[in-house]
Amino acid sequence: MSLDLRNVPDELVSLSRFLGDPSHDAAILAEGNASFLEDDETFWVKASGFSMRDIEAQGFVRVRFSEIRQALALDSFNDDLVRAVLKASRADDTPLMPSVETFMHAYLLGLPGVSIVGHTHPTPLLSLLCLEEAEAISQQRLFPDEIVCCGPAAAFVPYVDPGFALASAVRDSVERYVEAHGAVPKTIWMQNHGLIALGKSAREIESATLMSVKAARVWLGALSSGKSIKTLTPEQVARIHTRPDEHYRQKLLWELRR
Repeated sequence: MSLDLRNVPDELVSLSRFLGDPSHDAAILAEGNASFLEDDETFWVKASGFSMRDIEAQGFVRVRFSEIRQALALDSFNDDLVRAVLKASRADDTPLMPSVETFMHAYLLGLPGVSIVGHTHPTPLLSLLCLEEAEAISQQRLFPDEIVCCGPAAAFVPYVDPGFALASAVRDSVERYVEAHGAVPKTIWMQNHGLIALGKSAREIESATLMSVKAARVWLGALSSGKSIKTLTPEQVARIHTRPDEHYRQKLLWELRR
């Protein structure tokens, strides 16, 4: 079966180009990737080696969940098996290889309320993710809009090798987050690696990514001052996170339908 490029979602293409826009400082060259839930059996993901800055429909691969999920159930993996699984998972006749992060995308797109995922390497956030205190910073919030767009905290993943190992680590981190907060995270911070934003629409991914970049810049500015940093208290975070007017603002911001 040949790849029908008309089926590649416009929302996925436009999101990828947005995330790759140099003005957002989130991804350069072939960095980053994005995915979109097609149906219960397949999803679209960026092909390896493509730049998100100018990607077109030809830069995506449709992948079957079944092969990826079977692989994620294994106890051990190696590079040869990773490549074999990625090749076997392609739902269409294409020479392109899915991104090595396809395993991670397959897990995230199976979460409740998640139909689109964007993964980037924003420079300001990477500056924080290279600090010993990165995990502690990921659990704090500095201003209300960060909570509105990114949630009460980020899920945090200690550094592991990209690909299969990272997918397993992301799964563990999300499970811990859900247990602590009772909901799927809006953002995931990966130590010495980058950012994942997940949600129902491209606008949700865009706002979470841009706000994460802004928050990282605020953190860097505050840290550079050498002064004590005043973060929001858990009570203040919870108040913003649960306010009905903020939920309404979220819907307008993301243009989500009821």
